Amino acid sequence: MPSFDIVSQVDRQEVKNAVEQTNKEITNRFDFKGSDARVEQTELVLTVFADDEFKLGQVMDVLRAALAKRNVDVRSLELGAVEKISGDKVKRPVTVKVGMPQDKAKQIQKLLKDVEAQGRGLDPGRRGARLRREEGRPAVGDSAGADVGRRHAAAVHQLPRLSLPAPVQRS
Repeated sequence: MPSFDIVSQVDRQEVKNAVEQTNKEITNRFDFKGSDARVEQTELVLTVFADDEFKLGQVMDVLRAALAKRNVDVRSLELGAVEKISGDKVKRPVTVKVGMPQDKAKQIQKLLKDVEAQGRGLDPGRRGARLRREEGRPAVGDSAGADVGRRHAAAVHQLPRLSLPAPVQRS
């Protein structure tokens, strides 16, 4: 069986561009005039600042839209708790997740190996026909080739759905 790696990466440059685009859009919007709304970035930790929780939600919407435009999956954002800083001003740390937990990667790998095993699991009677066809000789009752494709497709559709991180919820 061929080997493969399971990777979950985020383009850091696109995240940086999305943060800059968000800050530019916030400074140009009428409803944010005179407010201290902004997004700051330190590596893969974003900090969203706003005057109140309502505006914080609006800034998060603008950030999500900018990330989506740049093909950064918004499900890779992990929202922290809303913190009050001074008066009514609030901030929220947002971590951009890179990578995948090892147990989730092993679960995906096991499912793929099971599908591969199901795809190869032909009846012993059909196996000879497949071998003859691979050697270039006509197989007796040559419907085995179509049967293999149907079995593999059925095995792929029987995969259980993996539980991915839930979509980011607004607060």
